[in-house]
Parts: sequence; structure tokens; C-alpha cells
Amino acid sequence: MRIMLVCLLALATAHAEEAGFTPLFNGKDLAGWEGDTKGYVVEEGMIICRPGGNLFTAREYSNFVFRFEFKLTPGCNNGVGIRWSGKGDAAYSGMEIQVLDDTAEKYKTLHAYQFHGSIYGIVPAKQGHLKPVGEWNVEEISAIGPKIKVTLNGAVIVDANLDEIRQLPEPQMRNLAKHPGLHNKYGRIGFLGHGDVISFRNIRLREVADGGKSDDAASGVSEPPAGFTALFNGRDLTGWKGLLAEPNDNPLMRAKLTPDELAKAQTTADADMRAHWSVKDGVLVFDGKGRSLATAEDYRDFEMLVDWKILPGGDSGIYLRGSPQVQIWDAGKNPVGSGGLYNNQKNLCNPASCADRPVGEWNTFRIKMVGDKVTVHLNDMLVVDNVTLENYWDRKQPIFPTGQIELQNHGNTLWFRNLFIRRIP
Repeated sequence: MRIMLVCLLALATAHAEEAGFTPLFNGKDLAGWEGDTKGYVVEEGMIICRPGGNLFTAREYSNFVFRFEFKLTPGCNNGVGIRWSGKGDAAYSGMEIQVLDDTAEKYKTLHAYQFHGSIYGIVPAKQGHLKPVGEWNVEEISAIGPKIKVTLNGAVIVDANLDEIRQLPEPQMRNLAKHPGLHNKYGRIGFLGHGDVISFRNIRLREVADGGKSDDAASGVSEPPAGFTALFNGRDLTGWKGLLAEPNDNPLMRAKLTPDELAKAQTTADADMRAHWSVKDGVLVFDGKGRSLATAEDYRDFEMLVDWKILPGGDSGIYLRGSPQVQIWDAGKNPVGSGGLYNNQKNLCNPASCADRPVGEWNTFRIKMVGDKVTVHLNDMLVVDNVTLENYWDRKQPIFPTGQIELQNHGNTLWFRNLFIRRIP
């Protein structure tokens, strides 16, 4: 037994050292996993469904390469859920990569889209690459934008572009309309149990920044994703206002102004906005002079998408509820990278990693704020994970419950586009 444990630990270490890969399972317990933590147990460096239901990562992932090993028992049925939204059946509100002993007699009438490795209900996998029941299989699931690739024991068994899938009649494909999760941009990864025993080990993942897209492929103005509305119409400054001059850039000071004082100050700020912010080819452009730009509406809990671009030495940020800030700057001069909550003092202020693209290329933020917690993805990489945003204006009180969103400047040319928002009830 001792020799086997040493071998397992050595193997796990070797896998953990793969370039760019991070273990999702520590080999000891289910830290970092949520769901049916009683139906799944940890034994000798393995996660064993004994049997159980669904077990998901606590984190969400967008573009990634997911590697793991699994050992089937006779007739067992499980699956790997990817980009699960957190609600509903993961096979539909995300997508399920089938894990199945499809050699079992009870599965002799399977549809093609039900065999092991298939994107369940939609894309059938090539058959014949599973090892015999009781032996370890090695699988890799690559999810890069709409491209999903499944490699089993060295053989590519699925290679699909979800953007190119068109409805086929049964029994070739199930109803696409019942699988909205196929087009999720991000979500959790998990094991989808069906009451059968199966073992998993050497579970690791490598995130892929920006979905592997080039700047040319990522360029252009797009429509709001489902559930989002446009903050910027691509034509003019409708829906925006100029930020008031100091000291009334401070929400606490603005609140003290009389209605007449506020109106007068806003008229001056709007004139400054029109002088220095403009729209060119569907892009918001700041000329490097004047003050920041603010939304006309206030927001409480929300999810926001925004593309941004800077010049060498550029420095900017996104104010949330009128408070600083999700940082934007030149990562060449600030290697920590963009996306951090720069003004935090007690809570985490730096991003987890630098995910910036080269200066002069477009970057994309996905910012989610619920209560006082902020999560930031930069170019599809999670850089801030549910961190408290402190109240810069008065550190004795929590962040304001509602407020405007601001595009900050520090006196350099800036570009913003594709600004979309979704209010969270």
C-alpha cells in the first residue's frame, strides 16, 4: 500500500508540473469543489463517485484545456459538465461531455450522440477508443471559444465548432433549442453522476487567455449578448454625462449639492464631456484632456462587459457605483497587470495574474458586482475572484449600495467599445 501511495503522489506531482496547468484536485480532500460532497469521496489520491450526483468546481472557467483520468465500472454512467451556468440541468444549461461504459449490454440501443465523449444530445463522438472497464483512461477536453475538442487516450473523438452546428433530425441530434448552454461563454466544470461508481484522478486545467483570438478576429463592434443591454449606442453620447469637477466627483459631496447647484455643475461637466469625448466608427474616444465619463443611470448589482484600449504609458480604470476602481494601465510598466481593485487597502488589490494584451490592442473586461463583492475577468481570465471593494471616499463605511459607472482617465488617449450591462435582481 505504501509503495502504491508513493507512486500515486509521484504521478500527481508530474502532472501538476505540466506547463501552464493547475491542479483542480489536491489529492487529499474536496477543497475547491461544491455540490454532492457526500456522494463523492477521496481515497488514495482519487475522487470516487460512490455513487453520487453532481460535483462542480467552485470557480467558473471560460476557455481552457481540462485533463483528467478516469476508471469505469461495468455499465457506469457519468459525465463532465462544462460552462454550467449554476442553474438547471448541466447537460442543457451548460453542456455535458458523456462519460459512459458504452460497451455494456444495457446500452446496445444508444443513439450516436450518447456514446462516450459525445457532446450529449448534439455532437456524436468517434467510438472504439475506450480502454477495457477497470483500466485507466486519459481524457482531454479543450473548450476555446465555440470550439470543443475531446481527446481520449490520444485519439481526437470530437472536434466541433458550436457556431457552425445546425439542427439535424432525430435520431441524429436532439432539439438544439433545449440546449441553450451550448453558447455559454463561461461556467463551472463538474462531474455529473447518475448513481454509478467511477474514479477520477490527476485532474488539472490550463486557462487560455482571450479564447486564443487574435486582435483582428476580436475586433469590431458587436451586439449585446443575451440578457445584456447596451450602455453605449455606438453613435453618440446618449446615456452618458460628464463627471463633475472636484470636489464633487466625490459621491458624498455631490449628495450635499442643492438641485440648482447640481444642475449647474452638471451643465459645465457635460460641456467638458462633449469637448473631449467623441464617437468614431462605433468607438468611444477620449482625447486625453478633460474629465472622466459617467453613466446617466445608477446601478446596484450588475454584470458589465467592456472592451478597452490604451497607448504606451496609458492609465485608466472603471469606477463602480461611483467609486474607484477596476484598474487599467500599461502592463509593460506595471507587470502586475490590469483588473485589480487598485484602491483597496485591507482587501486584495492586485489581480491574480497579468492577462493584458500588448498595448495598442483591444482588451475585454467582464466585471460582476453583487453587494460589495467584485469579480473581474480580463480577456477571459479570472483575475479578481469575489473580492470586497472598499469605499475609497469614506473607509469607515462599506461601498455605496448604488451609483454611476465611470470611465476614468489620467490624461491620456483612451478607447472603449462594446459596453454592455445586465442588472442582477
